[in-house]
Amino acid sequence: MTTKDKRDGETELDFDPAEMATDAGIVFIGRVRSPWTRREECPKNMAAARERGMPALVEVDAAWRSGLSGLERASHIALLTWLDRAPRNLIVQKPRHASQPRGVFALRSPARPNPVGLHVVRLVDLDPEAGILTLEAIDVLDGTPVIDIKPYYASTDAVPDAVVGQP
Repeated sequence: MTTKDKRDGETELDFDPAEMATDAGIVFIGRVRSPWTRREECPKNMAAARERGMPALVEVDAAWRSGLSGLERASHIALLTWLDRAPRNLIVQKPRHASQPRGVFALRSPARPNPVGLHVVRLVDLDPEAGILTLEAIDVLDGTPVIDIKPYYASTDAVPDAVVGQP
């Protein structure tokens, strides 16, 4: 992120987390194949992605494909991605829709010290042999690395009374 891209009230760190020593090693297990190639055209969240109705794929690398066994039972999955094209040094942000700046940990923005994306998506089809998961929709750019795939359990993962109030 360049200084000219900052909005009023935003704060950058005085270092880039991408240049720090790592605390953990993350292995990418595959890539997302989506219709989105530019940030400007990418849906800002999963609700917007579903409205556009454009399916996407996850390509799981060969070494990890046996881990897909049993996933065909899931209607939805939690997909963890590494948002590799997001800035990592913006700690306070001013979203277009917000009246006041907010700390990165109070936002779902991809710009964060560790740009991990969390996506609950409908699994439309699964070809475990080829390592291809067909998704109803996705809100990430084409080629985004995949960190992990987990089945989504509505019985334990959903929190119906959860809220984030608008101050």
